[in-house]
Parts: sequence; structure tokens; C-alpha cells
Amino acid sequence: MVGTGEWGDGGGPDIRLGTPGFYLRPDYHDVLAWLRRNAPVYPTGDGMVALSRYEDVRDVSRDPERFVSGRGVLINDPLRDADSGGLGAFSILHLDPPLHAAYRSVVNRMFTPRSVALLEDRIREVVRDALDAVPADEPVDLVGALAAPIPIAVIAELLGVDGSGCDRLRQWSDAIIESADGISDAPAAPMGELLGFLTDRARSSASAGDGLAGVLATTPVGDRLLDEGEVTGFLLTLLVAGNETTRTLLSGGAEALARHPEQREALTEDPSALAPAVDEMLRWVTPIQAFGRTAVVDVEVAGTRVPAGTFLVMLYASANRDEAVFGPDAGCFDVRRRTAAPHLAFGFGEHVCLGSSLARLEARVFFEELLARHPRFRLAGEPTYTSSTLVNGARTLPVVLGG
Repeated sequence: MVGTGEWGDGGGPDIRLGTPGFYLRPDYHDVLAWLRRNAPVYPTGDGMVALSRYEDVRDVSRDPERFVSGRGVLINDPLRDADSGGLGAFSILHLDPPLHAAYRSVVNRMFTPRSVALLEDRIREVVRDALDAVPADEPVDLVGALAAPIPIAVIAELLGVDGSGCDRLRQWSDAIIESADGISDAPAAPMGELLGFLTDRARSSASAGDGLAGVLATTPVGDRLLDEGEVTGFLLTLLVAGNETTRTLLSGGAEALARHPEQREALTEDPSALAPAVDEMLRWVTPIQAFGRTAVVDVEVAGTRVPAGTFLVMLYASANRDEAVFGPDAGCFDVRRRTAAPHLAFGFGEHVCLGSSLARLEARVFFEELLARHPRFRLAGEPTYTSSTLVNGARTLPVVLGG
């Protein structure tokens, strides 16, 4: 419980967001609840300011003039510390207006709900093939067998990569997540391999004009085409975002349903309820736990003075359990939940997740197929989790699929 030796001298929790593993504290959501009640704008022990309330996170997200992305969005972002290593390629995550909208427009049309809906049959085929390969009567790791390979297979097709390259893409994507915190012993080799691979895709697609890479290479931004480095960086961002977030949604949603069998049964009996249930999984899991913005002027947030240059961390997982927005049972998982306010699992404002429609579709199809075949799947042990400052997701999730 909170208050048993984890508090700082000032009576508040000792929060160090820059240390991987903060999200794994057993009292993590108790700490977030304390912040929402007592200190919604909270200086951390490692020089950042944590924002924990829904309205404050949303307000900062939609004010890019005063809170910019160009000075870093990840907690251990290379743009915040030139010596930190990690992602060095161009990323749309770091763009501010008006450039952000111009670059985003290049691929917007590929990720609209209408465009994404055209992928449903292929996604269903991918899910069914993955389920066919998993034994039903013995323990399996749902992450390794299903939650990881399914989104990788989907994003690989968008990149024009055949199935033989999926394992490499997964390994490279995992290395990127580790390198963002500088916790990998040797991230340079897989990162170099990935950047080389994506650069080759950018070069070949510039002439062929096919797939996602082709769209990026041949669609002008203003009066020019993206250069090779920009296309490569764009592909890198889309690969990692399209893989890691959906993987965490699938594994986290499966864990939540296994721990709430009555809700799992309700969805089995009424599959039409899965679409809104996916949004409750997103709220509950919050695959990306936090992003940051830098204040470029002196400003007040929730009545607290924030000096220019402050790096504010928007704690999406806290905002998504804010009782003021989601009600007194915000700390409960409920697939029947219906609220007027949208969750912030995909962010908010101009940087709202480009692939949100795709992630929702993949999750809906996955749980439709999983529950149709294995309506009583259950945990076969305790999950292990990734230690990261970005993703709070299962590394392994042992389950038995058959009832």
C-alpha cells in the first residue's frame, strides 16, 4: 500500500519517471490516485513534472503553441539529452505545427476508418492462422504465440514485407523500445540493422510507389518529396507504434478478461459488444503510459506556476482512471462501461495516434476469434512485464486456451 516507506520527505510519493520500472510498482495506481487527489502537478525526483488529471493532460495535449513536442516526447528522449543515445531518426512524434499536420497528411488517408476497414478480412485470416498454430490443451505464452506475431504480421504487410521477415521485425521493434531507455547492453547492432532495412525499403519504394513506404516516398509535403532519411524515420515510427501498442492492447485485454471471467462470458454471449469493450480495454491497459511536452513560456497548469523549459509528463494511465471523468468506479474494469468522455489511450489533440482505427480493428477481430474458439481461456500462471518508461505491457502471459 502507498505510505509504507515509499514517500518522500515532503509527504508525497518518491516518483522517478526516468527509471524503467516505475509502472511496475505494486502500488502504481495507488500512487496515481494520490497524485490526482493531492498534487496533480507534481515535481518528480528526476526533474520532471507529472500531470495526473484527465483535464490537465487533455489541455496540454491540445495547446502545441505553449507545450511543444520538438524538445522531446519520450521520458528519456534523445532530444532531451544529446548523450542518451536511442532513436536518432526523423520522427513525426517530434514535429510541431504547422509541419506536423503537413507530414501527417501524407499517410492520413491510409489510416482512416474506411481505409482500415478494407483490411478486416486479411486481419481475420492472420488471427485465424495464429490461433490454428497454438495448442488448446496446454500452457502457452499468449504474448509470444498471439499478441506479438499478429500486429507484426499486419504492419509487415503494410510495409510490403513477406512473412519470413516478421521475426526480425519483432526483434528490431523490441530493441527500439529498449534503446529508448538505454537499458539494452548492445542496442546498436539491431538498431543499425533495422535502419538499414527500412532505408532499403525507402529506396526501393521510391521507384515502385507501392505500399506504405511507396506512399511516403512519392507523396509531396508542400512542394517537395520526403528525403530518404525522413521516409526511413517515418517507417520506423509507424513500425514501433503499430506493433508495440497493439501487442500490449491484445495481451492486456486478454489478461483483464481472464481475471474477470463474468465479463469474458458476457462478451462471448454477445460479440456485438466487443467494439465498445475494446475501448474499455484501452482505457484499462493504456499501452503507452506517458508522453511529454516542454513548456516554452511561463504558464499555469491547474493553478500551479510552470516555468518555461519544464518537461511535463502526461500520465495517460492516471488520466484514464480519473474519477472526475469516469466515475467512482474508474478503478474497475467493466466492458459495459459507457462514458461521454473519450479515454486518452491514443493521446489527444494533433498527435492523437494515427493508427488508432487499425489497433481497434485488430483487437476486435482478435477477441471475436479468440472467444469464438476458446470462450473459457484462463491464466496458467502470473504474467511478467516489460520494464520501460514508455510501455507497460506483458512480456509473457501464460494461458491455457481450452476450457
